[in-house]
Amino acid sequence: MPAASAPREPGDRSVNGALEDAVRTALTRVIDPELRKPVTELDMIPSVRVVDSAAGDASPAARAEIELRLTIVGCPAADRIERDVREAAASVAGIEEVSVDVGVMDRATRDALIERLRGGRARMPFTRESTTRVLAVTSGKGGVGKSTITANLAVALAAQGLRVGLVDADVFGFSIPGLLGIEGAKPTRVGEAIMPPRAHDVAVISIGMFVEPGAAVSWRGPMLHRTVEQFLTDVYFGDLDMLILDMPPGTGDVAISVGQLLPHAEVLVVTTPQKAAADVAERSAVVARQTGQTVIGVVENMAGLAQPDGSVLELFGSGGGDETAARLGVPLLARVPLSVGLREGGDAGIPIVTDENDAAGAAIRELASAIARRGRGLAGKPLGVTPR
Repeated sequence: MPAASAPREPGDRSVNGALEDAVRTALTRVIDPELRKPVTELDMIPSVRVVDSAAGDASPAARAEIELRLTIVGCPAADRIERDVREAAASVAGIEEVSVDVGVMDRATRDALIERLRGGRARMPFTRESTTRVLAVTSGKGGVGKSTITANLAVALAAQGLRVGLVDADVFGFSIPGLLGIEGAKPTRVGEAIMPPRAHDVAVISIGMFVEPGAAVSWRGPMLHRTVEQFLTDVYFGDLDMLILDMPPGTGDVAISVGQLLPHAEVLVVTTPQKAAADVAERSAVVARQTGQTVIGVVENMAGLAQPDGSVLELFGSGGGDETAARLGVPLLARVPLSVGLREGGDAGIPIVTDENDAAGAAIRELASAIARRGRGLAGKPLGVTPR
């Protein structure tokens, strides 16, 4: 008769140590929804311990005791993170119970985390040397649907697998939160860093997230400059493939500030089919070029309304997009038709690019593909490779 196995000693490293390692491995799958990194990389799991919950049994159940340290008190994702930690630990074979001790990081740990996330960068992360493409969407005047195009473009790029951030730089006429269905959303402050809310997998920041509903913003140039600068430096977007800015219409203070802060940005000009709009649209591109930015193309919005008989009703005329593109010497990248669904989606906070059957949504998805294909060259950027 084979000898009976000896009872496992509580805390036996040969058994419990292996389970602790397995639990830690499972916890690498838990992602902080704001920081977009595993909690194990964020110093949020200072301790994992596996103990016997039924001492003396030849095959006792094991209990995982986990310390979870959130970044701040009142973390909006606290319940989700704790649930994911419990589920990940419980998925490990041999773990029958899970207890999670939830607390908050001390200030030194939190400050060190933010410094590490920023990669040692003191201020501006979106420099010419960054691998993040910066795209400013602009227009000569208001009312051409620039913000609607911007919001839908950001969602379409994210749906293609890009990591996208969106800055609502239209400080006086902010509308991005409403267009994306996150009116009332507030950023989370972690130390000196601001964590932006997310919508449709796009990280979003807007002055509308800091003012009371219905409040008007009436600031002079220095305040506008500081606001845009803070959005670009204090907001933690994480590693982005593309940062998109919804610019205010015209050639005012914000356009000048963005030109100073992001002289390497690419610029997309939105206009309407009306030929008279070409003169106005051209001005925003001229200011962008004066600061060193590159105009990559034109989008013609409101380009006709399809009729039941297959004809197109050109409510706003035709040719404005071609005229603007020709004057600027850049391609017309998209014609976005008038669409009831586009208007309804904007009112409801549901981007039309999520509707596979809408012609306007299809046009913006094609625009996103064209911009993604364009890419950004590596000329002039350090690659972090030292020749041997």
